[in-house]
Amino acid sequence: MSGMLPPGLMALPGVYQPQGDTRLLAEALAREPLGRGADVLEIGTGTGALALQAARRGASVVAVDVSWRAVVAARLNALRRRLPLRVLHGDFAVAATGGRFDLVISNPPYVPAPEAQTPAKGPARAWDAGPDGRAVIDRICTVAPALLRHGGVLLMVHSGMCGTDETLDRLAAAGLVSEVTARAFVPWGPVLRSRRAWLEQRGLAAEAEELEELVVVRAQSL
Repeated sequence: MSGMLPPGLMALPGVYQPQGDTRLLAEALAREPLGRGADVLEIGTGTGALALQAARRGASVVAVDVSWRAVVAARLNALRRRLPLRVLHGDFAVAATGGRFDLVISNPPYVPAPEAQTPAKGPARAWDAGPDGRAVIDRICTVAPALLRHGGVLLMVHSGMCGTDETLDRLAAAGLVSEVTARAFVPWGPVLRSRRAWLEQRGLAAEAEELEELVVVRAQSL
């Protein structure tokens, strides 16, 4: 059961609900030898699904989100399950300053968007990530070494459309040993379908493409 997402999660309007990417990351999380009392950070917690999965295994979990609605949803879901979960509001690089973790998990915004600036509010903030989809991914790659203890692990899921090799290269440049540990193909959702012409024009998607590749990247501090 430890690899399953908590059932019946409450999601307030505008809060990202667990989908295929969340489930793929949950499976990767279940494979990690997470010891009781391990310190875990989740970046972009949403409903708190992954943070609660780690807390259920006895980890000490800090969850961060820029959305107040997500913070409220995660706190309520933790209360309903009587699981200890510290949920912070704000930018992860600021909220987690000074902390070192055994495991950092994230399902960040990664959908390529025509707008150069990421949304400051609204539900699209949970998925829009600039023209290449890497606005948040690149920040996580840069900050990860400062968040991880010796031997600590980063687990991050994102679309192959964003450039899997780019993520691996950035993590390697930051001094982490990284690899892709899981892949899945899921049907395009409504956001991608609405941007088909733009994605094809940018060379981010092939003509008539219908499946999106998701990858879980695992990086370890040595």
